[in-house]
Amino acid sequence: MARASSTYVCSTCGGESARWAGQCPGCGEWNTLVEESRRRSSGGKRGAGRLLRPVLLKDVVSDEHARLGTGIGELDRVLGGGIVPGSLVLIGGAPGIGKSTLTTMVLANLAAAGRQTLYVSAEESAAQVRLRAERLRAGTPLAVPVVAETELEGVSATLERERPDVCVIDSVQALRSSDLQSAAGSVSQVREVIGEVMRVAKARSTAVLLVGHVTKDGALAGPIALEHMVDCVLQFEGERERTYRTVRAVKNRFGSVEEAGVFEMRDHGLVEVLDASARFVGEATLGPGSVVVCAMEGSRPLLVEVQALVSRSEVVPPRRVVSGIDRNRLALVLAVLARHAGIGLGAADVFVNVVGGVRVDEPGADLAVALAVAGAAKGARLGGDSRPLACFGELGLTGELRTVAHGDRRIAEATRFGLEPVLSPESHRTLRDAIGAALGRREAAIAA
Repeated sequence: MARASSTYVCSTCGGESARWAGQCPGCGEWNTLVEESRRRSSGGKRGAGRLLRPVLLKDVVSDEHARLGTGIGELDRVLGGGIVPGSLVLIGGAPGIGKSTLTTMVLANLAAAGRQTLYVSAEESAAQVRLRAERLRAGTPLAVPVVAETELEGVSATLERERPDVCVIDSVQALRSSDLQSAAGSVSQVREVIGEVMRVAKARSTAVLLVGHVTKDGALAGPIALEHMVDCVLQFEGERERTYRTVRAVKNRFGSVEEAGVFEMRDHGLVEVLDASARFVGEATLGPGSVVVCAMEGSRPLLVEVQALVSRSEVVPPRRVVSGIDRNRLALVLAVLARHAGIGLGAADVFVNVVGGVRVDEPGADLAVALAVAGAAKGARLGGDSRPLACFGELGLTGELRTVAHGDRRIAEATRFGLEPVLSPESHRTLRDAIGAALGRREAAIAA
C-alpha cells in the first residue's frame, strides 16, 4: 500500500528534510528548502540484494568507442576530441547566449556525416526549431528529426525506439515525470529526468547533449548532484550584446578541463575563431589604461586587451567595477599598488574591463591589471606609438612578480604579433620595476 507524503528538498544541494527550516542542514544555504510531494511505500521489508562477484581490473574488457566528431573544431577540442558514445554532456549558459544554436549545428553536422540524430525540444515547438535551423549553414539542419515533448516517459520511449547516435534535449529543466507531483525544474524532477536519460543513454550507447538553465549568479540551475551525474559539463560564457562567445569545460571525464573554445555569433550561426589573438590584438587601443595580457586558455596562448579607467570618486566608498576578471583579484592588485608602488587609489573609482567579453581567471593577468590601472591613474600610455604593451605575471603580496606556467609560449605568441619586449617575471622582479620600465619605455619613445 502506498500513501502520499511530502518532504522539503534543498534547491541547491538536493538534501531532504522532514520539516521546513530557514537554513538547509546539508549545505547551510538560506531559504532553499522547497516542499515537494511524492509517493512512498509504507511498511514492508527491504529484500536481499543480488550477490555481486568482483573482477580484477586487469581482467576487465575495455570497450573502446571511437569519438564522434561534431564538425566544429573548437568544440571537439574542448570535449577532448569529440563526443563519447553513451556519455551525457551538460551545456549551461545564460538565455540567448547560443546554446540551442550550437547544439543544432552539432546535430546538423552529424546528420550530414550519416549519423542518426534526434532533437528533443521541451521549450519550443517543432516549427520554432525549424526557423532556427533554416538560418544555419552547418551540415544539413533540416535533416535532423525533432520531437516537441515535455513528458519524460514519452521522451524515454522515443529514445528506446529510435536509438540515435546523438540526441539533444533542450532543456533538461523543462522535462517532467508524470510519476512525480512536483513542477518541472524542481529538484526531484531534475534528478528523475537525469536518472532516466542516463539509464537509456548507457544502455543504448546514445550520446546525449543536455541544455541547462543557469541562475542569476551564472551557476547551473538545479541540485549540485546534476553536475555529478553527467560525464561532462560545458559552460557557455559571453554577453548577448557582444559577438564573442567562449565554451569552457568545467568537468570532463574523458578529457582535459583546461581547454576553451572561442566563437563569434553571426546571423547564420556560430563561427569558430581560429586565431583569437589576431582579432583581439587588431582591435586593441593605444590609449592610457590599455595593455595586452598574454593569457593561457588551456593549452594555447591568447592575447587579449585589458582596459582600466580611474576617475575621482563622488561616492563613499569608491566604486570597483570589473568585467572579465575576479573582483577580489582587483582588490588585491589595488592593495599591492598602494603599498609597494606608491599608487594609492583609495579616493578614486576604478573600472577594469577585459575587452571582447572574454573572462580571464588565471593569476597571470595580475600584472596586466596593475599596469592598466597605473597607466590610467597617471594618464600615460604604456605601449609604443604603433603597438600596445604586452605583459603577464602574478603579483605577490610583498610586491614581487611571480612566475606563471608556459611563460615561453606566452612570449612566443606576443612575439608573433610584434609585441616585444614583453614585461614578465623573467625580465622584472618587482611590480615597481615593471611600472618603471613601462613608463620609461613610453617616455623614451616620446623623446625619440
